[in-house]
Amino acid sequence: MNYLMEHGLTDYDELSEKSSAATDRFHALSAQIKTSEKRIAEIAVLRTHIQNYIKTRDIYTAYRKAGYSAKFRAAHESEILLHQAAKRAFDELGVKKLPTVRSLNAEYADLLSEKKAAYAEYRKVKSEMQELLTVKANVDRILEEKQHAVENDKTRGG
Repeated sequence: MNYLMEHGLTDYDELSEKSSAATDRFHALSAQIKTSEKRIAEIAVLRTHIQNYIKTRDIYTAYRKAGYSAKFRAAHESEILLHQAAKRAFDELGVKKLPTVRSLNAEYADLLSEKKAAYAEYRKVKSEMQELLTVKANVDRILEEKQHAVENDKTRGG
């Protein structure tokens, strides 16, 4: 009851609305954080593949010029495999033109700061949501008990 009075929640519908809004905001922030985390992971993988691709490009070009020679491949197996793995990763990610590592680093930094800001709000909203849901559950229980008391009075004939 103290919580309800402190927060000016004198109407049950308003309490329900606030708890529902807090839950929706919590889920939206959670989804935003997950999306950021997914893209951050993609950028990390893409950055690694770009670096490997660039480091091994000359060797792979020489391998092609050598007519895909088995002897050349044996001598440079690890570099050729890294290059091919990078090319496969680009195809899987649908990358047509390689982004620069600098642009990926900038996007990574932006996403990381957005994620940190969203996470700070996420913790606050989570706490608020839990508090509202607890209060609402308590009010529901009190209303249910009152309803049972009224029904019991009716069945006793009073």
